[in-house]
Amino acid sequence: MAASCSLVCCGEETDSDKAVIVRFSNGSVKHAEKLDFAMYKSADENHPRKKTRRILVAETDGLSYVGDNFGAASMKCNSLCKYYVGVLNKQTMQMELHSAQLFNMQPLIPGETETSTPQDTTLSFRDKVDSLIEAFGTNKQKRALSSRRLNQVGSDTLHKAVSKAANSVIDEKGLEVLQQEVAETESQGDLTLHLPPYNANADKPENVYQFDDLLTPVEFGALEQAGSKMATLSPEELQKMSDAGGCLTVLSHLQNLPSVGEAREKTARCAFYLSLLLRLARQKNMNGKFGQEEGCPRIVQRKLFKTFTVETFNNGRVQNMVSSSMRAKLAAHCLALLLHMGHMTANLTLLHRDLGITEARMIEVAKSMGLTLSKFKGKGEEAALEDDHRHASLILPLVKYEQFMERRKRRKMR
Repeated sequence: MAASCSLVCCGEETDSDKAVIVRFSNGSVKHAEKLDFAMYKSADENHPRKKTRRILVAETDGLSYVGDNFGAASMKCNSLCKYYVGVLNKQTMQMELHSAQLFNMQPLIPGETETSTPQDTTLSFRDKVDSLIEAFGTNKQKRALSSRRLNQVGSDTLHKAVSKAANSVIDEKGLEVLQQEVAETESQGDLTLHLPPYNANADKPENVYQFDDLLTPVEFGALEQAGSKMATLSPEELQKMSDAGGCLTVLSHLQNLPSVGEAREKTARCAFYLSLLLRLARQKNMNGKFGQEEGCPRIVQRKLFKTFTVETFNNGRVQNMVSSSMRAKLAAHCLALLLHMGHMTANLTLLHRDLGITEARMIEVAKSMGLTLSKFKGKGEEAALEDDHRHASLILPLVKYEQFMERRKRRKMR
């Protein structure tokens, strides 16, 4: 019959009485009896943390092992759990329980010092990977690493050359002059994006901004019925439209319609399309019923949606909005259409009032289109306004303005 044993607790033990359990990080030890262990404790026993520090050393003929219970290499389980080890007394057959602490024994390689560790921790992940490729990488990986480093050196050299060239240009022209040139270029570039298609090498003024680019033959044919209604408006109806605050640009062309022929029909259709553009410029959002009451054809309505609005999402629904940049595009297209309606001359004063934009913005659009500006004293109702009307004419060659707009100096944020 197997002998039984009893369990005996040794009570509270100090740190110096705790049993030691070691674990070797590089594997198990075959001849443990040949290991020579030594325990070192901290000399500062008054410090509450340092007094529990221990260093365990195991020496063999070929290699030494070191483990401690503090620092980054220590085992965190000692602070989270309590370990016990049982020692069996074969004479009394009693198992004594003793508190234990674990040590992770790591080999101490000659030549390695702790001072090299902080230098390694400062390296980035990319630098560490490069070091591994240099030491253990394949020939293909080493060639890729060498190529990447050469490209990095080349980009650094290019960056220095560009910085040097930029500094020389700044020193030569001055920072304020360069900022002004950049502002003018951005202003010109923004407006150029919203201009109608144009041919700068055209031999005739009417071919610079071609009429078919503003209204395709299909769209122009769809405006036949709406243009006929415009052409049949009586003087009383035109006066009623004027009293209701109608567009002065459209009214001026309807009051001076050609008597008969294709010119009368073309002007009436363009006047209807122009009224849609001017009405659209004063709106923020455009719904699906825009222009239906006036008899706008579906194909023309889709053109307005696609060309002069941007899609936005509001409360889960798609809406078509007329942004500030789209208003500049509308102004350019209206001006190009007026040039064809008025023998390559347009009244900028009436147009900027109908569009609801400032005169300076209207002049900026006209200059971006290369038009020639002039002043003309109005007649009749226009003379009652007591101001000079600005006109824009398309004369070849197109005018190239040095400055498109006088920009106000912005206040510096403090």
